[in-house]
Amino acid sequence: MSEAVEGLPFEQPASFAFTPEYLAKAQAQIAKYPEGRQASAVLPLLDLAQRQNDNWLPRAAMDHVAHLLGMAPIRVYEVATFYTMFNLRPVGQHLFQICTTTPCWLRGSDQVVEACRKKLGVGIGQTTPDGKFSLMEVECLGACVNAPIIQVNDDFYEDLDGPSTEALIDALSRGEKPPMGSVKGRQTSAPEHAQKTLLEVPERSAPGTQAGAGDRNAE
Repeated sequence: MSEAVEGLPFEQPASFAFTPEYLAKAQAQIAKYPEGRQASAVLPLLDLAQRQNDNWLPRAAMDHVAHLLGMAPIRVYEVATFYTMFNLRPVGQHLFQICTTTPCWLRGSDQVVEACRKKLGVGIGQTTPDGKFSLMEVECLGACVNAPIIQVNDDFYEDLDGPSTEALIDALSRGEKPPMGSVKGRQTSAPEHAQKTLLEVPERSAPGTQAGAGDRNAE
Protein backbone atom coordinates (compact mmCIF):
# COMPACT_ATOMS: atom_id res chain seq x y z
CA MET A 1 0.00 0.00 0.00
CA SER A 2 1.06 3.60 -0.42
CA GLU A 3 -0.14 7.05 0.42
CA ALA A 4 -1.12 9.10 -2.63
CA VAL A 5 0.60 12.36 -3.42
CA GLU A 6 -1.70 15.37 -3.28
CA GLY A 7 0.58 17.60 -5.30
CA LEU A 8 -0.29 20.97 -6.78
CA PRO A 9 -3.59 22.11 -8.35
CA PHE A 10 -4.02 20.70 -11.85
CA GLU A 11 -6.46 20.25 -14.69
CA GLN A 12 -7.26 17.08 -16.59
CA PRO A 13 -6.08 17.38 -20.22
CA ALA A 14 -8.82 17.30 -22.83
CA SER A 15 -7.11 14.62 -24.91
CA PHE A 16 -4.27 12.12 -25.00
CA ALA A 17 -2.69 9.96 -27.69
CA PHE A 18 0.45 7.86 -27.76
CA THR A 19 3.34 9.36 -29.68
CA PRO A 20 4.66 7.18 -32.55
CA GLU A 21 7.44 5.91 -30.28
CA TYR A 22 5.10 4.93 -27.46
CA LEU A 23 2.47 3.61 -29.84
CA ALA A 24 5.02 1.16 -31.25
CA LYS A 25 5.81 0.01 -27.70
CA ALA A 26 2.09 -0.34 -26.96
CA GLN A 27 1.50 -2.41 -30.09
CA ALA A 28 4.42 -4.66 -29.16
CA GLN A 29 2.77 -5.31 -25.80
CA ILE A 30 -0.63 -6.01 -27.37
CA ALA A 31 0.98 -8.48 -29.78
CA LYS A 32 2.06 -10.66 -26.86
CA TYR A 33 -1.53 -11.76 -26.29
CA PRO A 34 -3.77 -13.95 -28.49
CA GLU A 35 -6.71 -12.56 -30.42
CA GLY A 36 -9.55 -11.70 -28.10
CA ARG A 37 -7.24 -11.33 -25.09
CA GLN A 38 -5.89 -7.84 -25.82
CA ALA A 39 -7.34 -6.53 -22.55
CA SER A 40 -4.55 -8.43 -20.80
CA ALA A 41 -2.19 -5.68 -21.98
CA VAL A 42 -3.95 -3.02 -19.90
CA LEU A 43 -1.26 -2.83 -17.20
CA PRO A 44 1.75 -2.33 -19.51
CA LEU A 45 -0.21 0.16 -21.63
CA LEU A 46 -1.20 2.21 -18.61
CA ASP A 47 2.44 2.20 -17.54
CA LEU A 48 3.51 3.44 -20.98
CA ALA A 49 0.86 6.17 -20.90
CA GLN A 50 2.06 7.30 -17.48
CA ARG A 51 5.68 7.40 -18.62
CA GLN A 52 4.78 9.48 -21.68
CA ASN A 53 2.80 11.90 -19.52
CA ASP A 54 5.45 12.97 -16.98
CA ASN A 55 4.77 10.12 -14.56
CA TRP A 56 1.06 10.60 -14.03
CA LEU A 57 -2.03 9.11 -15.61
CA PRO A 58 -4.84 11.48 -16.71
CA ARG A 59 -8.33 10.26 -17.46
CA ALA A 60 -7.86 10.99 -21.17
CA ALA A 61 -4.94 8.54 -21.20
CA MET A 62 -7.09 5.85 -19.60
CA ASP A 63 -9.76 6.46 -22.24
CA HIS A 64 -7.15 6.17 -24.98
CA VAL A 65 -5.92 2.84 -23.59
CA ALA A 66 -9.51 1.62 -23.35
CA HIS A 67 -10.07 2.51 -27.02
CA LEU A 68 -6.89 0.70 -28.14
CA LEU A 69 -7.83 -2.45 -26.24
CA GLY A 70 -11.54 -2.43 -27.01
CA MET A 71 -12.42 -2.16 -23.32
CA ALA A 72 -15.12 -0.22 -21.54
CA PRO A 73 -13.43 2.82 -19.98
CA ILE A 74 -14.73 1.91 -16.53
CA ARG A 75 -12.74 -1.35 -16.68
CA VAL A 76 -9.55 0.62 -17.26
CA TYR A 77 -10.44 3.05 -14.45
CA GLU A 78 -10.86 0.07 -12.12
CA VAL A 79 -7.34 -1.11 -12.88
CA ALA A 80 -5.74 2.33 -12.64
CA THR A 81 -7.38 3.13 -9.30
CA PHE A 82 -6.52 -0.25 -7.79
CA TYR A 83 -2.76 -0.30 -8.36
CA THR A 84 -0.76 2.26 -6.40
CA MET A 85 1.94 2.28 -9.08
CA PHE A 86 -0.31 4.61 -11.07
CA ASN A 87 -0.34 8.30 -10.16
CA LEU A 88 -3.74 9.83 -10.88
CA ARG A 89 -2.51 13.40 -10.48
CA PRO A 90 0.79 15.13 -11.25
CA VAL A 91 3.82 14.30 -9.12
CA GLY A 92 7.22 15.89 -8.82
CA GLN A 93 10.07 15.34 -11.25
CA HIS A 94 11.64 13.12 -8.57
CA LEU A 95 9.05 10.88 -6.91
CA PHE A 96 10.44 9.67 -3.58
CA GLN A 97 8.76 6.45 -2.50
CA ILE A 98 10.07 5.95 1.03
CA CYS A 99 9.72 2.50 2.56
CA THR A 100 8.74 2.63 6.25
CA THR A 101 7.75 -0.98 6.83
CA THR A 102 9.37 -2.98 9.65
CA PRO A 103 12.86 -3.83 8.23
CA CYS A 104 13.40 -0.26 6.99
CA TRP A 105 12.00 1.20 10.21
CA LEU A 106 14.35 -0.92 12.31
CA ARG A 107 17.26 0.34 10.21
CA GLY A 108 16.35 4.01 10.52
CA SER A 109 13.67 4.97 8.00
CA ASP A 110 12.38 7.57 10.48
CA GLN A 111 15.63 9.49 9.99
CA VAL A 112 15.26 9.21 6.21
CA VAL A 113 11.72 10.62 6.34
CA GLU A 114 12.81 13.42 8.67
CA ALA A 115 15.74 14.33 6.40
CA CYS A 116 13.33 14.64 3.45
CA ARG A 117 10.95 16.83 5.43
CA LYS A 118 13.78 19.01 6.71
CA LYS A 119 15.50 19.40 3.34
CA LEU A 120 12.41 19.81 1.14
CA GLY A 121 10.03 21.55 3.52
CA VAL A 122 7.14 19.21 2.65
CA GLY A 123 5.65 16.14 4.28
CA ILE A 124 4.50 12.74 3.13
CA GLY A 125 1.92 13.04 0.37
CA GLN A 126 3.11 16.49 -0.69
CA THR A 127 5.04 18.05 -3.58
CA THR A 128 7.52 20.91 -3.36
CA PRO A 129 6.25 24.23 -4.79
CA ASP A 130 8.79 24.05 -7.64
CA GLY A 131 7.39 20.67 -8.70
CA LYS A 132 10.74 18.90 -8.38
CA PHE A 133 10.10 16.52 -5.50
CA SER A 134 7.14 14.51 -4.22
CA LEU A 135 7.17 12.35 -1.10
CA MET A 136 5.22 9.11 -0.83
CA GLU A 137 5.24 6.53 1.97
CA VAL A 138 5.13 2.91 0.77
CA GLU A 139 5.10 -0.53 2.33
CA CYS A 140 7.99 -2.86 1.43
CA LEU A 141 9.88 -2.31 -1.80
CA GLY A 142 11.45 -5.76 -1.55
CA ALA A 143 15.03 -4.72 -0.78
CA CYS A 144 14.90 -5.30 2.98
CA VAL A 145 18.48 -6.54 3.26
CA ASN A 146 19.71 -3.09 2.14
CA ALA A 147 17.30 -1.10 4.29
CA PRO A 148 16.41 1.69 4.58
CA ILE A 149 15.68 2.52 0.97
CA ILE A 150 14.00 5.08 -1.25
CA GLN A 151 12.75 4.39 -4.75
CA VAL A 152 13.28 7.54 -6.83
CA ASN A 153 11.22 7.07 -9.99
CA ASP A 154 12.64 3.74 -11.25
CA ASP A 155 15.87 3.72 -9.21
CA PHE A 156 16.56 2.25 -5.75
CA TYR A 157 18.86 4.06 -3.31
CA GLU A 158 19.81 1.78 -0.43
CA ASP A 159 21.58 1.81 2.96
CA LEU A 160 20.42 5.37 3.55
CA ASP A 161 20.54 7.49 6.70
CA GLY A 162 19.75 11.14 7.35
CA PRO A 163 22.95 12.72 5.94
CA SER A 164 23.09 10.47 2.86
CA THR A 165 19.43 11.22 2.14
CA GLU A 166 20.16 14.94 2.24
CA ALA A 167 23.16 14.41 -0.06
CA LEU A 168 20.92 12.51 -2.50
CA ILE A 169 18.45 15.39 -2.55
CA ASP A 170 21.26 17.91 -3.11
CA ALA A 171 22.62 15.92 -6.05
CA LEU A 172 19.21 15.58 -7.70
CA SER A 173 18.57 19.30 -7.16
CA ARG A 174 21.77 20.06 -9.09
CA GLY A 175 20.54 17.96 -12.00
CA GLU A 176 22.85 15.05 -11.23
CA LYS A 177 21.84 11.40 -11.15
CA PRO A 178 23.80 9.53 -8.46
CA PRO A 179 24.51 5.87 -9.18
CA MET A 180 21.67 3.74 -7.88
CA GLY A 181 22.18 1.02 -5.31
CA SER A 182 23.94 1.14 -1.97
CA VAL A 183 25.07 4.64 -0.99
CA LYS A 184 27.76 2.93 1.08
CA GLY A 185 29.21 1.23 -1.97
CA ARG A 186 28.25 -2.28 -0.94
CA GLN A 187 28.34 -4.86 -3.72
CA THR A 188 24.71 -5.90 -4.13
CA SER A 189 23.77 -7.32 -0.70
CA ALA A 190 27.25 -8.30 0.46
CA PRO A 191 28.29 -7.59 4.08
CA GLU A 192 29.35 -4.01 4.78
CA HIS A 193 32.70 -4.95 6.31
CA ALA A 194 34.10 -7.61 4.00
CA GLN A 195 33.48 -11.32 3.99
CA LYS A 196 32.21 -12.89 7.21
CA THR A 197 31.64 -16.51 6.19
CA LEU A 198 33.61 -19.21 4.36
CA LEU A 199 36.85 -17.55 5.42
CA GLU A 200 38.71 -20.85 5.31
CA VAL A 201 38.42 -23.51 2.63
CA PRO A 202 38.74 -27.03 4.09
CA GLU A 203 41.32 -29.28 2.51
CA ARG A 204 39.94 -31.94 0.20
CA SER A 205 40.87 -35.53 1.07
CA ALA A 206 42.27 -37.79 -1.60
CA PRO A 207 39.81 -40.33 -3.06
CA GLY A 208 39.38 -43.36 -0.83
CA THR A 209 40.83 -41.67 2.26
CA GLN A 210 37.63 -40.36 3.81
CA ALA A 211 36.99 -41.14 7.42
CA GLY A 212 36.12 -44.78 7.82
CA ALA A 213 37.11 -45.72 4.25
CA GLY A 214 40.10 -47.80 5.40
CA ASP A 215 37.99 -49.72 7.84
CA ARG A 216 35.43 -50.48 5.18
CA ASN A 217 38.14 -51.64 2.76
CA ALA A 218 39.60 -53.92 5.45
CA GLU A 219 36.25 -55.53 5.88
